[in-house]
Amino acid sequence: MLKNILTLFLLCGVFLALAACSDGERATKKLKIGDPAPAFSGTDLNGQSVSLAGYTGKPVVLRFWSTDCKFCRADTPIFNQYFDKYKDAGLRVVYVNRHSDEATVHRFVDDLGIVFPVLLDKDGMISARYNIKLEPQTIIISPDHKILAAILGGVSEAELKNLLGEHLDKNTDKQQ
Repeated sequence: MLKNILTLFLLCGVFLALAACSDGERATKKLKIGDPAPAFSGTDLNGQSVSLAGYTGKPVVLRFWSTDCKFCRADTPIFNQYFDKYKDAGLRVVYVNRHSDEATVHRFVDDLGIVFPVLLDKDGMISARYNIKLEPQTIIISPDHKILAAILGGVSEAELKNLLGEHLDKNTDKQQ
């Protein structure tokens, strides 16, 4: 009887160890430049559905941010201007917040005049898919939905132009 209990205990331990290893590998999988961008979806502050799949063939700037972040407040006007300049060329910008309540996020959005989608990642699923640990972090996604860059901290217009220019300039040329 004791031998059966020990065997059962050992098997349970092995099972738990294997389960923990596979969960840990999934949770810590690092995304690399060139990897496919993980799918995401949510509902923005205006009640509209937003998903990466809905932006097929378009470059996407996915910004993970916080309302109490000085970089986020400082460079949001850059994202606003860049989006305004290149939205007709296909650029999409999505802000993702996982820490603040909806009222605080609305104030931030209103204060800074954000016109692109803002998602609340209350369950942390989008952040987990992109392995986000700190904000602000900006993920630049190509039109074929591959990761072009991940930028921790503030972002300049020059960085956006350097990373997205080739995708936006040829789309702008086609429209003119």
